[in-house]
Amino acid sequence: MKKQTSILWALGVGLALASAAAEEGPFPPDAWPPTIDPNAIVHYVDVEGALIPPSGNWDNNLQILSGGDQITEDITIGGYKAKKVTGAYLNVADSYYTDWAAVDTIDILVLVYGNEALLGPDGQARDYRFLTGALPETNSPVGGQIPPEAKNGKWNWVLFRIPNELRPSDGLPYVGMLPLDPQGDYSNGGVNGGTIRFQQVPGWIVRVVAFGEPGAFGEPEQINHFFPPESCDPEPPTNLVGIDLNAQTTNHVVVMDDKDQTVFYADDVGPEGDKRRAVAPVESYLNFGITDNYLGKPCNDPRSVKVCVEFYDDPAFAGMNVRFGPEAYATDAQGGVAIYPEEKRHLLEGTGQWIRRSWTIPAVNLYGVNTAPYTGGPRFISENAPVFVSKFEMAVLRVGDHPLAGQDPLADCFEDPNICTDAYGNFVELDLDAGVVNGLDVGTSGGDQEMIVEEAGPPGDRRMAVRPAFDDGAPGFTHQYLNFAILDEALGPSSQPPAHLAICVTYYDDPALIGARFKPEVYKTEVDGVETFAFTPDDFFVTIEGTDEWRTAYWEIPDVKFTGVNQGPQAAARFVATDKVYFTAVKYAVIRPCGPMAGVNLLEDCKPTPVALAAALVEGKVQISWPADAAGFTLQQATSLVDSEWAPVDEEPELQGDSYLVTLPLEGRERYFRLIK
Repeated sequence: MKKQTSILWALGVGLALASAAAEEGPFPPDAWPPTIDPNAIVHYVDVEGALIPPSGNWDNNLQILSGGDQITEDITIGGYKAKKVTGAYLNVADSYYTDWAAVDTIDILVLVYGNEALLGPDGQARDYRFLTGALPETNSPVGGQIPPEAKNGKWNWVLFRIPNELRPSDGLPYVGMLPLDPQGDYSNGGVNGGTIRFQQVPGWIVRVVAFGEPGAFGEPEQINHFFPPESCDPEPPTNLVGIDLNAQTTNHVVVMDDKDQTVFYADDVGPEGDKRRAVAPVESYLNFGITDNYLGKPCNDPRSVKVCVEFYDDPAFAGMNVRFGPEAYATDAQGGVAIYPEEKRHLLEGTGQWIRRSWTIPAVNLYGVNTAPYTGGPRFISENAPVFVSKFEMAVLRVGDHPLAGQDPLADCFEDPNICTDAYGNFVELDLDAGVVNGLDVGTSGGDQEMIVEEAGPPGDRRMAVRPAFDDGAPGFTHQYLNFAILDEALGPSSQPPAHLAICVTYYDDPALIGARFKPEVYKTEVDGVETFAFTPDDFFVTIEGTDEWRTAYWEIPDVKFTGVNQGPQAAARFVATDKVYFTAVKYAVIRPCGPMAGVNLLEDCKPTPVALAAALVEGKVQISWPADAAGFTLQQATSLVDSEWAPVDEEPELQGDSYLVTLPLEGRERYFRLIK
């Protein structure tokens, strides 16, 4: 009888598994999908800690990392605690990573919130890549896509699937076994301390990440279905509200005066000659309600908002550690709240002046924090003393096809007012041959940016210089990097908004490296309040021509944060090179947008002189010309200025008198020409 019972139980399990295999989502977020296999090997992390492992094969041992370029912060949204990616990457560490050495395919299950970060810039599905392996040998397989239906303002189960491919160097798997000579932090079998890294996912919000054998969670076509979003009116054609207490005018804003955010008013606040009517909190919180749903409704998508506030830095605040700034904001229409970073609040020093500054907060829901029956943005806090505010403005930074997309109506309100003064430096310089270290130095070496300082140059002009090591110190990389450290905040703190940066380098145009290329490549910037990576275009590349001379190269990057890439505490853009290119001097200059140095470029002398390019019809052909004193340029052509692909013109230029000439046949189509050096 026991045997028969056992057989019936096994048949019941088989029927249950067959039924589960046939199920399709969407599945609710409060339990594992019913398609899971409890007998499979699974490693997972649940930020909320509410999901129960279905068997002993499921280990709650994964860790979501934070730091460097993979920053996450705590958030409550959609009824659950979660992690939001505020850097560029989501890096997940698996302390049992060797378990995957024998698995040729890894399934990755995530419980992710349905916001715009899931989609590409065009609002459509995009390929998701996952970085596996340890430096210098990594792989970046595509794990799948997330369709636009997932942008539903709800929690979604999503299943990716990646191959655990074999390294060319030793035939061993990228995930589960380390290469012979790994670089960097490979403590969990991957890069930067992790195991598998989600590539380029800024703004992602996750509650669960799980790694499993193929089929451990079901099939992607079973899991990847999504609940529909709630219906909502479209965003209104507006983007700005505000209140000016001194002028007694308001644009759809009221000061909240209830609950824990009571206030008091005063006249004649401020220094002599600039007395104003202003409001301050009785205790800590100062909040503003938006009337008439003027900027939209809580059911609209969360947007980055920019707030501009004028507040009084009372002389009595000196030495009191009084801080003021955004404190909390709504993340969804269900009462989810996130805390704005405390370190971004303004420290008042007792200057006796009115301060006008801004903060940009990403992904704010108009539900507000204690603003009912009105909508709202971020709530403000005064720490250690009440701070008087005379004016408040808030802009929603619209995106997509909204008629106000891309506009910032508060563009003249800066996050750091000191950039409009002489408080920060605007120039740094490193000259290795002259021994000049003026706020700039060679950065730290390691991994793919191993650097060597030695003598280089032509026989009559040898200089000390720095180059990428390549096979002399860091084998296995086809591209390597030069990185320079900004010393002692010589250009101002990292908290300042992205800077317009001019860069000038003196490099050796080595005859042995003809065709090698270099440029400032990856850097940190900020987009709508979120720090992220940015990359310079390919036309920034400088090509070694082999003149056997020291030459200069110049670039401008309009939006550089000084938090650096693989170089701290401060750096600008990291330089990429395809060979052992030598730099003997590097200079940076900040071009300020305001104040006494507005528009001043201290590297103006390094800028190349513009070359006039002319075109004419001569005997039925097109003749392109430029001055003879502009030697060393390559003529390129393209058929469009939109998504253009520039290609060198095959015909060699002829020197005739004071001009270079290139004569081309008419082709019956538009062509565009440019000179590149």
